[in-house]
Amino acid sequence: MAKKQQLDPVALAQAQRAREEQEVNTAFQKGITALRDFIAPSSIEFQASHFQIGTRYARSYYVYGYPRQIYTGWLSSMVNIDEVVDLSMYIYPVESQVVLENLRKKVTQIEAGLQIDSEKGRVRDPAKQAAILDAEEMRDKLQVGEERFFRFGLYFTIYAGSLDELEFVSHKVESMLGQQLIYSKPATSQQEQGLNSTIPQLTDQLEIRRNMSTGALSTSFPFTSAELSQDNGILYGINMHNSGLVIFDRFSLENGNSVVFAKSGAGKSFTVKLEALRSMMFGTEIFIVDPENEYQRMCEAVGGAYVRLSLNSATRINPFDLPKVVDSEEADNALRSNLITLHGLLRLMMGGAQAQMTGGGAALAPALAPSEEADLDAALIETYAKAGITNDPLTHTSIPPTIADLYDTLLHMGGTGPQLAQRLRKYTTGTFAGIFSQQSNININNPMVVFNIRDLEDELRPVAMYIVLNYIWNKTKADQKRRILVVDEAWQLMKYEDSANFLFSLAKRARKYNLGITTITQDVEDFMGSRMGRAIVANASMQILLKQSSSAVDVLSDVFKLTSEEKKRLSQFPVGQGLFFAGQNHVHIQIAASPTETGLITTNPEQVQQMNDAAAQGDFSQPAGTIDLNNRLYPGSV
Repeated sequence: MAKKQQLDPVALAQAQRAREEQEVNTAFQKGITALRDFIAPSSIEFQASHFQIGTRYARSYYVYGYPRQIYTGWLSSMVNIDEVVDLSMYIYPVESQVVLENLRKKVTQIEAGLQIDSEKGRVRDPAKQAAILDAEEMRDKLQVGEERFFRFGLYFTIYAGSLDELEFVSHKVESMLGQQLIYSKPATSQQEQGLNSTIPQLTDQLEIRRNMSTGALSTSFPFTSAELSQDNGILYGINMHNSGLVIFDRFSLENGNSVVFAKSGAGKSFTVKLEALRSMMFGTEIFIVDPENEYQRMCEAVGGAYVRLSLNSATRINPFDLPKVVDSEEADNALRSNLITLHGLLRLMMGGAQAQMTGGGAALAPALAPSEEADLDAALIETYAKAGITNDPLTHTSIPPTIADLYDTLLHMGGTGPQLAQRLRKYTTGTFAGIFSQQSNININNPMVVFNIRDLEDELRPVAMYIVLNYIWNKTKADQKRRILVVDEAWQLMKYEDSANFLFSLAKRARKYNLGITTITQDVEDFMGSRMGRAIVANASMQILLKQSSSAVDVLSDVFKLTSEEKKRLSQFPVGQGLFFAGQNHVHIQIAASPTETGLITTNPEQVQQMNDAAAQGDFSQPAGTIDLNNRLYPGSV
């Protein structure tokens, strides 16, 4: 008879203790918060045509129809749409031999159908003919290995804050794809499978696929969206299409010219100053014509030269100065070129051919009669000759004459000379004497030079801008470095035909001398209303359009061929956002600056006051100070 086995009390106690520890450990693990607890929604509820995930509504779609031909970039509209979209693509390779066999059978079937139609006298079916051509072309390419064959599934899920918004976004997406003959449907009664197919877990539960060859499949590459980033250049801002960086070198385009259009307060000066500051880091020299004293803080912070032009300042610029060019061809034409420039300047000084901006174009009031033009030309040549300067480049090192010398020549010559002299008198001994009628006393060799003309009288401003531009142009021709010339409030030059012609001439010839001209204006209608204004825009390979007034949107839309969406947004952009055009590419950009850069370039009165208050209290944590061109930022007074 078998004896009942005796259990060891110690072993029983150990087993009981192990079970209790297991239960405690299981309960503890259940109480631990895992990562999935943080990212999981609070609830999810599926309906036939949509589902609700937390407080958001969503709908999953599949694409079932494609056109006979699709083109590269057709998916970019989905990638760049301003809605929340999850998009998944499933690609299944298929053995070429299997496809070839199926294509052979398919061609045989279609040809048999065509033969039956012909015997019965039916009208030719174009769809069958196209199918045979496509199948035969695919067979040839598969046979030689030029193409491969795939099964392709495309699904996407859209999200919205309410059912009404979901319907609006659904209609928007379906219409956008339908315009390209790409047809989609909601995954009715399969919303859960649609969600599982679009979240990143690699499970194709919808299994709705389309045959595609390598060429057709390559057009669906998702990263052909608007992108504007290079290996070199400066950071302009953030691409609002895809949150990428807009890093660009304007000199890599056909020319380095740019135009900036924006209404007052939209950030145009901020954008240009940020570009100038960052370009200096790469050795680019900056010239700026500043009509409103907006660039002084930045200029002083980088150790630039700030030239203040006014009737009371000691600064003198002689428009008769000749460029010190090295190129022999340029040297031979230096005097002739300067004479042409002086003709335009003197017409401006003697009354100016002002271009009255009208709907029909610019109506010009001629400043000089033909006889006066001829006498002025003879007087200019004689004035240079008295100073010992002729067409011979060896004489160009002599001290140039001044307007006072030209006045004296006109006064003592026959014809219309004395009358012309009287019209110049206010610049020699009259109200405007001194500033442009004496020898130049500036010789600037600095990576940043700002010419301030704020304190000049309105009548003298266009003359000053003309002379400053000519001075910069002469320096550019003498020493060909990479430079950017910023002309702020350019509409003041465009009011006069001669100064507008001169600016256009610079824009056309700047590329040859490694110069990029930035033209800034807020009076878009006036600027684009002139023939020269439109020509300057046409000669700028880079354009930046920030927020515009409603009246300017239609003008810019016609010039830049904006889409309806871009046109609608152009008057609604917040400060610092706009359209960035570079050659054939354009993106929606957000201008981005660091706190230190913002402190150097902002003209916002509140920010400026905050920085001044912080500096007065000795708090240099505010973004103000000086900037070292070797990228070392340190605080200091400005």
